Amino acid sequence: MNNLAIQKIIKSANTLRKEVNLITNELIQKCPQIDWAYNPLEYAWKAHKKYIQMYGGLGSKTIILGMNPGHGMGNTGIPFGCPEQVRNYLKIKDIKIMKPEYMHPKRQVYGLECSKPEISGRRLWSTIEEFYGSPEKAFTKIYVMNHFPLWMFNKEGKNITPDKLPLSKSKQIFDLCNINLLEVINILEAVKIIAVGNYSEKMIKKALKQKEISNLIIEKIPHPSPANPLANKEKGNVWKNIVKDILP
Repeated sequence: MNNLAIQKIIKSANTLRKEVNLITNELIQKCPQIDWAYNPLEYAWKAHKKYIQMYGGLGSKTIILGMNPGHGMGNTGIPFGCPEQVRNYLKIKDIKIMKPEYMHPKRQVYGLECSKPEISGRRLWSTIEEFYGSPEKAFTKIYVMNHFPLWMFNKEGKNITPDKLPLSKSKQIFDLCNINLLEVINILEAVKIIAVGNYSEKMIKKALKQKEISNLIIEKIPHPSPANPLANKEKGNVWKNIVKDILP
């Protein structure tokens, strides 16, 4: 267990948490696409910190990078955090998740005991379990994180992904995300990044280009969301096989 790496990842995530808090309201005001934005790094910080403490120092040199929180991380604070997978596979439980100060009536936060699964998270973590076995073994090979920290939706409660934000009005938060990503890459001494979907691939390449980093291997897997037709083929088995071919 690399305790120094753990402390450095926690410090980077905590900095992102605090700095994003300072600009979230301004981001909502500037971007007409979003009316609500939750920061799980804030209200679910204890669970997120526990995730880093348990799995951030096991030696992984490959990062799996997702986009931003959805229902899963929005409730648990864990990337791709399908509540059942967080409790049963990652063994993160019995931690009280706080709530955002203001919540959309259709986007309530229930915490780790939330009964609603997240399909994307279920697919990702179940595939990781099939491939590696225990999380203690898995995280010697991979470390899972998101690029963008906010769970966002419009007035009706529809999920809004960060690629829908105008860059001219959201550059500050994207810069903070890139700083955190580059710090984690450096802390883990990562040699490979697996992008989950097009957005993540684009953000990785942009962040690396800005720092003139060219020695990392970048690969991509399709997003496991049920909104992605490929992820649903043969009950998800097509997606699963693509992922297993790329995992280290």
